[in-house]
Amino acid sequence: MDEASILAVGRDALSVILWTAGPIMLTGLLVGLAIALFQALTTIQELTLTFVPKILVIFISIIVFLPFMMTTVLEFSRRLFDHITLLG
Repeated sequence: MDEASILAVGRDALSVILWTAGPIMLTGLLVGLAIALFQALTTIQELTLTFVPKILVIFISIIVFLPFMMTTVLEFSRRLFDHITLLG
C-alpha cells in the first residue's frame, strides 16, 4: 500500500465523518443559537432551557438522519473492503 492510497483512504474517512456528523452538529448549533437569542431577548438564564431542547432536537435529528448516515458509512466500508481485497 503506497502513500497515495493511504492518504486517499484517510481523506475519504474524514469526509465520511463530516458528512455523517455534520447534519446533527448543524441542527444542534442552530437550536443553540435560537435558544441563546431567546435568552438574550428575554433575560431568562435557566440552564434547563438550554440543554433540554438541544437534547430533544439532537435525538430527533439522529432519528431523521440515521438512514442517510447508515448508507454513507456502509458505502464507505464497502469501498474500503473492496480496496483491501484488491491489494490482497
